[in-house]
Amino acid sequence: MLYLMRHGLTDWNIEHKIQGSTDIPLNDTGRQMARDAAERYRDVHFDICFVSTLNRADETARIFLEGRDVPTVSDARLKEMDFGIYDGSCSKTLPEDHPIYKLIKEPQFYVPGGGAESFESLYSRITQFLNESVRPELLNGRDVLVIAHGGVNKCILSILTKAPLSEFWTGVMRNCELLELPSGVLKEPVEMPLKG
Repeated sequence: MLYLMRHGLTDWNIEHKIQGSTDIPLNDTGRQMARDAAERYRDVHFDICFVSTLNRADETARIFLEGRDVPTVSDARLKEMDFGIYDGSCSKTLPEDHPIYKLIKEPQFYVPGGGAESFESLYSRITQFLNESVRPELLNGRDVLVIAHGGVNKCILSILTKAPLSEFWTGVMRNCELLELPSGVLKEPVEMPLKG
């Protein structure tokens, strides 16, 4: 089985700031969320955990898996989408002409600037991660946990469900929510859905 989890709460989550690749730590609430999730999902079996290299995901994994014999593998491909100079922008107050407004409201028309990552780049690294790291584990009958970020987890789901880019931000996972994907995902390699 494949499981996805989003990291615990951070101060920037509360302030509706776009975190991107900025290495914002968990706050005390986020740490408690990870402890609560560990208790809530204590009977769910995991053989291996792949985790983003950003602190908020790494600390979530350490708290969530404390006391379990589950190896964790840090993978930089699981870092959140990089928003360049727009990291720290408040998503609640963006004017319509702001580049990040398009990213959030009309992702299919988003054109990155200011050092921000493109959707093509995000989809490329996540497709590679799924095929090279997750798929072999699943084919060997192992239960895989991925602890990452809102955008990264949505990208994984979008690739697996072939959802259109226009629906990218629909149903972003809540902090420390665990999502179990249907059995049989990744029986076949996934293809890079975006070209550009």
